[in-house]
Amino acid sequence: MTTTFDRESVRGSAETLKEKRLELSALEIPPGRGWDPLRDRMAAVVATQPGGIGEVIKKLDTLQFIFDELPPSPAKNRVSAFNSLYNTITRRVDGALHTGVNQPEFLELLDVEFAKRYFSALDLWNNDDEATPDVWEVLFKRGHDLKMSRLTAAMLGVNAHINHDLALALIGTWNEVGAPADDLIHPDYLLVNQIFFEEIPPLRRGFSTRWQLEIDEFVGPLDDWSQRTLVTVTRAHAWDQARRLWELRNDAEDFEEARRAMDRAASLVAEFAIVGDRLVNTAGWGVTRTWHALRGMFRHRERVGS
Repeated sequence: MTTTFDRESVRGSAETLKEKRLELSALEIPPGRGWDPLRDRMAAVVATQPGGIGEVIKKLDTLQFIFDELPPSPAKNRVSAFNSLYNTITRRVDGALHTGVNQPEFLELLDVEFAKRYFSALDLWNNDDEATPDVWEVLFKRGHDLKMSRLTAAMLGVNAHINHDLALALIGTWNEVGAPADDLIHPDYLLVNQIFFEEIPPLRRGFSTRWQLEIDEFVGPLDDWSQRTLVTVTRAHAWDQARRLWELRNDAEDFEEARRAMDRAASLVAEFAIVGDRLVNTAGWGVTRTWHALRGMFRHRERVGS
């Protein structure tokens, strides 16, 4: 199959996407980037790449301790929310490797390649490297932002990992084992969807604010259904994106232009999510405070009337 790739057009699209993202948020990158005051501890964790899923889990455990100690206060750094979610999902994938998947070596290798992209982003940020993917930058520079809910922070990490890292992880895996030529690998890939379906609802509620929990109770299973649909669509898109990128693997410049455009698109999605988070929580707390004020007023009148 021959792929027609218009490098200049893709480059222009990437620049437009970046301009649109900056229109939504011109938040400056913190001076020096990095994971101060724990740069050295972070560097030690991401200095080596994992050789298997067990090593991925050990690194995620260590990272959780680091994130939970980072400012603004214990366990409140927003990146810790995503790391916790990612750790939970990875442990479930580890369990699935022993329950009869078609090709466990493929699924484990994919998990390792997936983790490498996250660890690489952490390392780039720690070293004040401008090559940090834009989509991870959106989350990392808001690590101290207590106005952003932990739920949204976790979803920003999921967005970065699925809409940017996953296609690249598939490319890395296929470089080792070859692109799939049958239907044995794809069902194993889809198995992770089921893990997300089962884990996302309780994890989402654990990260939610009181107002978000009230919305969750009001809409019933609708939130679960919509997020399951989103996982299905985004992971299917990542697979398709990887197949297109695979055709560009022998041209480093074309491949990088395509990756950058993918990164910029995912980072714009992230900024929209933050805007939505601000609107929902601001409106939510306003409605909640108004409701409690009105309820208090009516109760006062009832006491006076009696």
